[in-house]
Amino acid sequence: MTSQPDISIPPPVSTSTGSKPYTIYNITLRLPLRTFTLQKRYSDFVTLHRNLTSQAGAPPPASLPPKSYFSSTISSHALAESRRVGLQSYLQTLNTDPDDRWRNTSAWRSFLNLPSNSNSSHSSRHGLLSTTQQRQQPITDPVVWLDYHHDLKSQLHHARLQLTKRDQATSAQAQHECSTEAKKSLVKAGSMITALEQGLKTLGGETWGREKLGDGELRRRRDLISAAKKEREGLENLGNAMVAKNALDGAIAHATKGDKDKLVNAETRKKGPPTGRVLGKETDRTRALDNQGVLQLQQQLMKEQDEDVDVLAQAVARQKKIGMEIQEELVVQKDLLNMLDEDVDRTQGKIDVARKRIGKIS
Repeated sequence: MTSQPDISIPPPVSTSTGSKPYTIYNITLRLPLRTFTLQKRYSDFVTLHRNLTSQAGAPPPASLPPKSYFSSTISSHALAESRRVGLQSYLQTLNTDPDDRWRNTSAWRSFLNLPSNSNSSHSSRHGLLSTTQQRQQPITDPVVWLDYHHDLKSQLHHARLQLTKRDQATSAQAQHECSTEAKKSLVKAGSMITALEQGLKTLGGETWGREKLGDGELRRRRDLISAAKKEREGLENLGNAMVAKNALDGAIAHATKGDKDKLVNAETRKKGPPTGRVLGKETDRTRALDNQGVLQLQQQLMKEQDEDVDVLAQAVARQKKIGMEIQEELVVQKDLLNMLDEDVDRTQGKIDVARKRIGKIS
């Protein structure tokens, strides 16, 4: 049996702006491959409770926190916090209850933006593929921001691998497929960079009632975004250069032998008729030879030069192969170091959040 998604409503709650402000609760869902945030009002929970009771044929095993008629969560922070805890307990009770008839309803899946089977590995992939939809809302959790940055690095790594495969591919079809995959990853990376920039603005301000990140942490995360931008631009330029190189190679490969002969003949005609052998410019090897012997000597020299060029080409090919193997090893080592750096950053972020929570408790 697979585990349920981890559901929580971390503090603080946020408030909408407008003529009639209302309280917004940020629901964080953690799937095996993705973490995202939903924003819901108290009235959305009331609608969910009513739909669950109707579709499952029985009320859920937990009750919603009662509605207050004498005070408002907008003006009372204590009431907002109490309701947040109650709503979190409500969702977690439904999520962990042995009876899954409420979780199998369309109301539950629609409320949490889950697919038909939220317990399968497909749900994790759905969470990853629906990231763009979810990121229409701002990133309000520093840990979620780091997770999202980790996904961005994965997209860039995938694009780099596809470009490497494209460079090593021998068929046009394989090169086209690798280019398509690399472009998809780069497009996703561009949208993720935009979402991270917007989330960093949110985390760096007081808009959502959250204690903003420190200046040092904000600078570090801006540097992460800047490095990701440069890496994406470099990969994009590399892909464009590969396309231009292939176009040039194709044009050279399609040049026929007749075209080459015409070019050689044209150059010969420009030089005019041969003037014959010039006395005083003969070498020791050609002086004793007639015209036919000189021609044979030239052919022999050209053959020896061709053999030397072949040996040189083999040496260059071996050097190229060694260089490519070194490059691949460096890429793997760099990725391992980046993954280690990101794991350290994510762990540090979680430790910071835990310290803040411990500070609030104490």
